[in-house]
Amino acid sequence: MKDQVRAAMTCIRFFSHKAKTYTELGEKLSWLLKAKDHLKIYLQETSRSSKRKKNNFFRKKMTAADVSRHMNTLQLQMEVTRFLHRCESAGTSQITTLPLPTLFGNNHMKMDVACKVMLGGKNVEDGFGMAFRVLQDFQLDAAATYCRAARQLVEREKYSEIRQLLKCVSESGMAAKSDGDTILLNCLEAFKRIPPQELEGLIQAIHHDDNKVQAYLTCCKLRSAYLIAVKQEHSRATALVQQVQQAAKSSGDAVVQDICTQWLLTSQARGALGSGSRK
Repeated sequence: MKDQVRAAMTCIRFFSHKAKTYTELGEKLSWLLKAKDHLKIYLQETSRSSKRKKNNFFRKKMTAADVSRHMNTLQLQMEVTRFLHRCESAGTSQITTLPLPTLFGNNHMKMDVACKVMLGGKNVEDGFGMAFRVLQDFQLDAAATYCRAARQLVEREKYSEIRQLLKCVSESGMAAKSDGDTILLNCLEAFKRIPPQELEGLIQAIHHDDNKVQAYLTCCKLRSAYLIAVKQEHSRATALVQQVQQAAKSSGDAVVQDICTQWLLTSQARGALGSGSRK
């Protein structure tokens, strides 16, 4: 009796062997269809009599749950392949890494696939749904993948697409409240290459003021960081102003350092006065 599992694995290897583009993979989809057929036959065979199964000691075995999982992976890889094949044909997808990432690799490679799908269409929204399925099906680190995609958008100077990515992430229903800010803060690490107007727009898209202060500090905009910091509740403002003061000291900005020092002294005096009046 034929070893259907090994036959399926061989088909998968033939599918990705030496492929350099998803256009090439699109022409080899028949291998994935054959792999699915082998796994279907395997499921049929394993449902037959136990006597027949005992006679096949050397055949590679797999649980029904594993077979189902592999078949789902095959199906999703076919969808990804068709999508990226179309994107490459339309000129919207860029080939950036070799070996070509597929869903048959490790988690890092699967995250690469999700990024390629997110960035491969005419816009982020075009491929986000499929990329989201990849992240969910393989339980990948979604936030890290979004950050990776956003950094690539910065490199391509597609700043409006970053905002679209944030919208898609927010509407996915699975994102933490802080994910949007995390993505933006990650983008801002490359602040030197971002035009001033776009940079300010990205910072303003940050929701939490604490993160906005960190963003301004990252971008060496110390006065802007100070102005946000002093608007916070007293204890939080004190901590944030101290951070700005330290950044000013490190960068040699004596003016901002003095402003922070003066605010902290005045704030401390107000606090002492308030404490005394309560007595």
